[in-house]
Amino acid sequence: MAAAWAASKLGKARLELEPVSGDASFRRYFRIRDGSRSLIVMDAPPDKEDSTPFVDIAQRLRSAGLHAPRVFHFNLRRGFGLLEDLGDTLYRDILSPDSVDDLMPGLLNALQTMAQKVDPEGLPRYHSLKLQQELALFPDWYLRVHRQRPLTPMEWPTWNHLCSALIRSANEQPHVFVHRDFHSCNLLRTAEGEAGIIDFQDGVFGPLSYDLVSLLWDRYITWPREQLEQWMMSFHSRLALDCEPRTWIRWCDLMGLQRNLKIVGIFARLRYRDGKEGYLEMIPRFYDYLLNALQSYPEFGEFRQLLEQPECAP
Repeated sequence: MAAAWAASKLGKARLELEPVSGDASFRRYFRIRDGSRSLIVMDAPPDKEDSTPFVDIAQRLRSAGLHAPRVFHFNLRRGFGLLEDLGDTLYRDILSPDSVDDLMPGLLNALQTMAQKVDPEGLPRYHSLKLQQELALFPDWYLRVHRQRPLTPMEWPTWNHLCSALIRSANEQPHVFVHRDFHSCNLLRTAEGEAGIIDFQDGVFGPLSYDLVSLLWDRYITWPREQLEQWMMSFHSRLALDCEPRTWIRWCDLMGLQRNLKIVGIFARLRYRDGKEGYLEMIPRFYDYLLNALQSYPEFGEFRQLLEQPECAP
């Protein structure tokens, strides 16, 4: 049906759809050829995916000068979209120790533009309840379901202490437009050498550090701590932030803890609730991120000891 809809929009009798890699949602993407150009067809079942935020945020990003895909046509009722094709060159496949000095400045430029120029008016707020709900994925899905090792009554205060600190730190920061999934799988190197941004439909008004830590604590490559702090401080300088460098690094670290706890929980949920294979094997990298970050914060030592227990580790 998506093929027939796209063909009608382009004045064609029929079109062949070429599958393109999807994501963790119910959305599917296909490539079509229209003469010398290619386009992307999105098929987002409206009973499972509301595409209104996608169309809205695509326009916000483009209005700020960022390279989100242009939306040529979209039928919200049916969940069909006809979009600009940003290509296949994911940053996931080209970011490496050899290329990062050339590629990272452009990504930090995009983050700076998102923080300073994307209009967040009317977007959902990344409020304390949402942050807590995300954190709850870790004990609920990773510990209880995946490891079959629920928190004990004696351990819940340790967990609650950590959650309160992470949420308080997030709320202390300046709030801006937040992509919420700004990482190398959602960034495409366009033919013009720009950073093409996708999978932005969950954008919110939230903590400034969130998208930066999404980029730095990557799914596929682990950067040395010294390098992470250099990028944190580069971003601090770019935005001329009115906070001490040590405060900014703490904000980033604690935001990274919140996000990475959520990710570990989500990966477990994707396996056990949604039947999606392949996510459990990604957990160890993010678990290591948690342990490494917690080393710098003795006030969370009890939680780090909990994570180091053999029955909790991946």
